[in-house]
Amino acid sequence: MVLNEKAKKYSNIKYFLAFFNSGYMFLLLFLFAGFGYSKALAMALRGALPGELFLLPAFLLSTLVIYAILDFPLNFYRSFLLEHQFGLTNQKIGDWLKDQAKAGIISFVILLILFSAFYYVLKISPLYWWLIISIFWVFFNLVLAKLVPVVIIPLFFKYKKLSDEALRSRIMGLADKIKIKILDCYEIDFSKKTLKANAAFVGWGNTRRVILADTLKDKFTYDEIEVVLAHEFAHYKLKHLIKLVVINSLASVAAFYLIYATNSYALRFFGFSSLSDIAAFPLVIIYFMLFGLLTGPLENLLSRIMETNADKMALSVTGNKEAFISAMDKLATQNLADRSPHPVIKFFFFDHPPIDERINMAKSQ
Repeated sequence: MVLNEKAKKYSNIKYFLAFFNSGYMFLLLFLFAGFGYSKALAMALRGALPGELFLLPAFLLSTLVIYAILDFPLNFYRSFLLEHQFGLTNQKIGDWLKDQAKAGIISFVILLILFSAFYYVLKISPLYWWLIISIFWVFFNLVLAKLVPVVIIPLFFKYKKLSDEALRSRIMGLADKIKIKILDCYEIDFSKKTLKANAAFVGWGNTRRVILADTLKDKFTYDEIEVVLAHEFAHYKLKHLIKLVVINSLASVAAFYLIYATNSYALRFFGFSSLSDIAAFPLVIIYFMLFGLLTGPLENLLSRIMETNADKMALSVTGNKEAFISAMDKLATQNLADRSPHPVIKFFFFDHPPIDERINMAKSQ
């Protein structure tokens, strides 16, 4: 199969699965809430547990386990079989199952913290809970962003300082040139899970660091790596992270206010007595899914604008148009990226400009 055709086929399957998965999840939530299953589960747990304190953890765990079972065939195909089918991973099924278990535990802990705060604030402040919980969720996400490099990533990848001193020196020099302070440069064994290439500038404060996937470090030239990281540094220099925090904060306030303003109608439709009833938990998730569907394209548009500005700054700082273009070509090839998607697909799925647009922009500079 010609490479571009292979990439297009892979991408089209991913798009279909994303649409299907969203519809499938919405249907499951609708049935779970609308046919009384969530009420029955809450009632059964109340009868089996020693007190209300254990109700939320038990209900959340039960819900996640049920969803994981019902979603397993689709998830297995999407994240394991499909990646093997297109030669994008050599991961063994046992390792995949371990990663799924770790991800499930992390999701449970994060959701338990967030929804414990949600129900507590809902109880103590019936009028202003939507504002208080919005602030808490934003604060929690900032803390999580700080912890990701030192807590979450090491659970999935082996972490070590970049062994290539020449490359490390070049990256640190680039950071100095852009006037960015970083803790150090690290590499992770990405190749044990995927053959796709990636690099990131993660964390903040004393956890801020560069992370290079070995799939990028070993296959890209120094010039290409430098221009990729110049793009990542540009996001920080252009204050995109702060802007995203503001955007996400406003989105959180809007989402929770929407729930506050309209939940009485939704509760009557599904037959729940109160939003504080744990059985109404699926309703909150439905709200977030619908809100994300409405606001996702706008967030993607704003993200694409930021990504283009970061590309332009990376080109300006490095002055290496050729390396930028070759890096984009390699990323498209290695990741089987859709280089030129249909506008509708771009509208719904792309938070970065498509590769061909990025290359054309570079050529025009």
